[in-house]
Amino acid sequence: MGTGHRHGHGQGHAGGRHRWRLAVSFALIGSYFVVELVYGLLSGSLALLSDAGHMAADVVTLGAALVATRIATRPDATGRRSYGSYRAEVFASLLAVVLMLGVAVYVVAEAVGRIGATAEVSSGPMLVVGAVGLVINVIVLLLLRSGAAESLNVKGAYLEVVADTAGSVGVIAAGWLVAATGLPIWDTLVALAIGIFVAVRAVSLGRQVFAVLGQHVPAGMDPAAVARDLGAVEGVRDVHDLHLWTLTSGMHVATAHLVTQDGADPHAVLDQARDLLRGRHGVAHATLQVEPADHVGCDELGW
Repeated sequence: MGTGHRHGHGQGHAGGRHRWRLAVSFALIGSYFVVELVYGLLSGSLALLSDAGHMAADVVTLGAALVATRIATRPDATGRRSYGSYRAEVFASLLAVVLMLGVAVYVVAEAVGRIGATAEVSSGPMLVVGAVGLVINVIVLLLLRSGAAESLNVKGAYLEVVADTAGSVGVIAAGWLVAATGLPIWDTLVALAIGIFVAVRAVSLGRQVFAVLGQHVPAGMDPAAVARDLGAVEGVRDVHDLHLWTLTSGMHVATAHLVTQDGADPHAVLDQARDLLRGRHGVAHATLQVEPADHVGCDELGW
């Protein structure tokens, strides 16, 4: 016996609810990227070019996030995706991690290579373009902030923009320092700091992505506490083969075998266990197998 629902549709899907925010953010960031790249090349600023490179990663990330939300909410016509296509969003988040790390490595390598070298940096375009970028990034942050708390996919895009916002602040700081001191080394040092900041953000997001792909117990959920609560359901004698994982953001899944006491009502056990998992532990879908106490054979597997 089991409890649950169909997975082929996207009703109430966290990423799908915020698709319009991703679309507006994509348009804003994409337009600004072109401007920043042109002025970065004209000014010779590594900080500006590094931020433009990160903007390029943002454009790809936001585009992938948009595509992923469309795929995740699309009904499965094949019947072969028993959990739907929700994991598309997780793979989009993984792409964000890879791009962020790639940009970070490139920026750090370029910054280290410039140390000790002479370079002409025009501070004027850095200040103007950096200020415009900061305004756009703040707007996008406000758009994506609420979705970042609900969707790993949106969070990946949000963290990209957080890093970009730091980059814009860095570009403004570098432009001011170069103008005030006449030393181009400030541009290199700021670019190095931006690269390190982006790498740290990427590693943090990557850990969350791999926790989902590795089907780890959701963050903040204690499997021992879940087992105790299920064992305390009226009519339940024992709980085994309990598994907890995340399908995609906001969709926690559980499977468990519930051994019942003699005379227990299996329907009542299922209803109570389902309500407990959903209400107390935030498990959106649970597949529960109810077994009589004299049932044998469930412990034969060694994994």
